[in-house]
Amino acid sequence: MKEQLPKQVYTNEFREQAVLLVTRDGLSVAEAARRLSMSLKTLANWVKRAEAGTLGEVNGHRVVTETEAECARLRRENAELRMERDILKKASAYFASESLRGAR
Repeated sequence: MKEQLPKQVYTNEFREQAVLLVTRDGLSVAEAARRLSMSLKTLANWVKRAEAGTLGEVNGHRVVTETEAECARLRRENAELRMERDILKKASAYFASESLRGAR
């Protein structure tokens, strides 16, 4: 049985530079993969994805920028605060009506 090697993790910058060796510098995929000591199939997939405009996606999901992540966090926090506000409004209305009943 073949021993499994740990999965390589490449940065987006490395991926883009590797693709540029093929698309801009004119190297073949095989030559660029050999120079980078990486799998030919992996680089071929990156080139294909770059041509399709999806190189920045990981496992079919687009990479989220820091700004987009912050925006999503703030939206989530905003929704949570609205929900808390609505609960407090209802609670204060309930206690106000209870205090009016008790005053009679």
